[in-house]
Amino acid sequence: LIESVTGQSTILFRAPYNADADPTGHEEIWPMIIASRRNYLFVGESIDPNDWQQGVTADQIYKRVIDGVHNEDGHIILLHDAGGATREPTITALPRIIETLQREGYQFISLEQYLGMSRQTLMPPIEKGKVYYAMQANLSLAEFIYHISDFLTALFLVFLVLGFVRLLFMYILMIREKRAENHRNYAPINAKTAPEVSIIVPAYNEEVNIVRTINNLKQQDYPNFHIYLVDDGSKDNTLKRVHEKFDNDTAVTIIEKENGGKASALNLGIATCSTEYVVCIDADTQLLSDAVSKLMRHFIADKTGRIGAVAGNVKVGNSRNILTYWQAIEYTTSQNFDRMAYSNINAITVVPGAIGAFRKKVLEEVGGFTTDTLAEDCDLTMCINERGYIIENENYAVAMTEVPETLRQFVKQRIRWCFGVMQTFWKHRSSLFATSKKGFGMWAMPNMLIFQYIIPTFSPLADILMIIGLFTGNAAQVFAYYLVFLLVDASVSIMAYIFEHERLWVLLWIIPQRFFYRWIMYYVLFKSYLKAIKGELQTWGVLKRTGHVKNK
Repeated sequence: LIESVTGQSTILFRAPYNADADPTGHEEIWPMIIASRRNYLFVGESIDPNDWQQGVTADQIYKRVIDGVHNEDGHIILLHDAGGATREPTITALPRIIETLQREGYQFISLEQYLGMSRQTLMPPIEKGKVYYAMQANLSLAEFIYHISDFLTALFLVFLVLGFVRLLFMYILMIREKRAENHRNYAPINAKTAPEVSIIVPAYNEEVNIVRTINNLKQQDYPNFHIYLVDDGSKDNTLKRVHEKFDNDTAVTIIEKENGGKASALNLGIATCSTEYVVCIDADTQLLSDAVSKLMRHFIADKTGRIGAVAGNVKVGNSRNILTYWQAIEYTTSQNFDRMAYSNINAITVVPGAIGAFRKKVLEEVGGFTTDTLAEDCDLTMCINERGYIIENENYAVAMTEVPETLRQFVKQRIRWCFGVMQTFWKHRSSLFATSKKGFGMWAMPNMLIFQYIIPTFSPLADILMIIGLFTGNAAQVFAYYLVFLLVDASVSIMAYIFEHERLWVLLWIIPQRFFYRWIMYYVLFKSYLKAIKGELQTWGVLKRTGHVKNK
């Protein structure tokens, strides 16, 4: 290290812990034997004020040094680059020591003067050959690692602070929204005056679920609705089963089109219907019987026409294995919790495709569902918000959806979601920190950038460093940090589950979720980055349906 930094070697050696003064054990004697064989000169010290001790003061250091000199303990004073918890006591004591001893007639000299040898002899220069440049490269690498380590430490501290600030703010928004929700009084829906609602169901290769989904919709207690099934060029028996079951059903209209994607199917359904309000759901979704009524009461109570959309509450209806349990926790503690909090400042970024209600004229005003992103529901929601409309949340309009039951299907779905939201964020980037967009521009968009992309990009490094810390003597500290993180994370989940009246025992799955699920999501994120860099395109995709969704 000395040679790398100075370009010079040294023949001087000082044993640590003053071992050369009175060596007693093998670990103290052996370094001295090696140094002696290599012709090093031993440099000891006679006055050690122990300025490295925790809690030592500048006055104590000063007194110990002066007393040592006066007691003629020796001529070499040892001071450390420590000074207790910081360098401050040593730095404070040093000028006083020098001034006092100089006043008493002592003269400070260098080792070369003390030994009567030249600096070049004590620190001979090294030849600048391959070895020297190899050492320089090694030094540069060490400095780079040091600075990167400092940067990452500072970055993770910033992320930690941002995380706690976000958590606190979300708690406040959640409590405010819950109180506002409890104070809302909606009048009962009058069957004679209730506006008609069109329920749009886009479908592509949904033969497993489609009949059951439409039958489920027909059980809605809302008094005035019509169902539009839009088949987007299915290649399986979706159309056959729908025609067999609902051809003569006046409550269902079947629309056929060539395959063009989910957005185009939704837009065709919206264009076909003539109602003032539409409800869009996914073909694998089972609604609770009062879901449409719960959504529509927001529009019926809105006398100003400022509400453009209402988001429902999506829950996992096929919790069958560990992967689906993890997704169920995520839906409740992340997606639904965030949407409910964001509603308080009109900052909802996604009216879920599984259940959402819209004012039709607003859909027409913003151009309907777009086809230039893979997250058409997120894109539409942002467009509505940017036009100044209010987007409300209805926590009791519950939709049970089918989530992937295999890892392969899950990764496929999430890459599409992640890539689509990435596209949507870029498309609406002008709203980032835009004060005119209020909660959406000043909170939702920065939150999406920081907590969905920036922090997850660096998070794998934090996990890797944590694992390294477990095997480098920092296991207790790492465990304490992780326990704090787990407790904070669990508090959010518990709060969300209490608000949603869910069974708390499900949260036991959080522990393995944090170890494995996060890394799956890291893979999804970086895979999405890779697709964005390569400019790859994806279709809206279809997951293999199982029909395991429960509607309660």
